[in-house]
Amino acid sequence: MDILHLVDRLEELVNQSRLVPFTHNVLINEDRLIDIIDQMRVSVPDETKKAQKVLADRDRLLAQATEEAERYKEIARRERDMMVDQEQIVQHARIRAEQIAETARREAAGIVGESDEYATQTLATMETEIMRVLQQVRNGILLLRTQRGNRDNDPDEPDA
Repeated sequence: MDILHLVDRLEELVNQSRLVPFTHNVLINEDRLIDIIDQMRVSVPDETKKAQKVLADRDRLLAQATEEAERYKEIARRERDMMVDQEQIVQHARIRAEQIAETARREAAGIVGESDEYATQTLATMETEIMRVLQQVRNGILLLRTQRGNRDNDPDEPDA
């Protein structure tokens, strides 16, 4: 399940929970909260797999760009070797080979840069969402513990 969907469900749980009078606290159904937290624990590895796929795609694109650059260089070398007898043609082949190699280097650098940026943005977004969910979970746990402590210390409560 998508982590963002689980965050939405957690937020919905908080929003639908009853307010504690005269406070900013809410009473949260512990079973539903634990269920969502468990699903988040399962979902986080899925999000990690997605990030790993992004990194693998970046590596694959880099390998393809490098392979293409090598092919261009090889083509340029062959062209140059076939035209060795004529100085002007040889000079032209060298220039063309450098142009092809430079184009390939620029394209490879562009692909790597875009892949790195995409991976960085994706991981940063995931980090932000996970930290936000973690803080909400911590706040919920703290609230439940505080409420439990208040009930345990309340002398007006009859003993069970």
